[in-house]
Amino acid sequence: MGMEHALSVPPRVGYPIRAALTLLVLLLVSRRCTKLGPARPLASIGIGLVVFAVWIGPDALFGYRHHGLFENFVMGSASGSLPLDLRRNPVFLLIRAAGSALLVPIVEELFWRAWLMRWLIERDFESVPLGTYLPSAFWITAVLFASEHGSYWEVGLAAGVIYNWWMIRTKSLADCILAHAVTNGALAAYVVTAGAWRYWL
Repeated sequence: MGMEHALSVPPRVGYPIRAALTLLVLLLVSRRCTKLGPARPLASIGIGLVVFAVWIGPDALFGYRHHGLFENFVMGSASGSLPLDLRRNPVFLLIRAAGSALLVPIVEELFWRAWLMRWLIERDFESVPLGTYLPSAFWITAVLFASEHGSYWEVGLAAGVIYNWWMIRTKSLADCILAHAVTNGALAAYVVTAGAWRYWL
């Protein structure tokens, strides 16, 4: 349940507030963790596009999303929750797309790849270099990342594996953020242009 729903705040107000608060927190706490320049920007863009293709490909090719493995009482269902009036609101869509492409990748990469994958190796995670590989940390992070994505868990797992691998390969949080941002930006563009609202759960 979203915070704006719990507080009876409509999404048109709640989402921009959450985006602004997230940006403020990131500005306050993440600057020393994040180098602004990716080491392999073109490859990171390519990785992001690959994950985007992985994300929408199964539905486009096979259309199995409504199988019980993906829609059930645990995973929920692949149906968009965005009200009809907001689907036609260009200002809200711009804010939502910007949040998805610019804020979410920073928050998620800081949590999954910069913190959790290292914390699972050593509780003093700052002593563990970015991109350190331990099989258990790699797969636990990938599975938990998948679980965050509800009925899209199988493509979430594939995305988690790819992003984890890219962190290990590049040792660069900025490259993972860029790849994730490209994925989310491409998905946001696809959602809006194709009316594929099911991807915005």
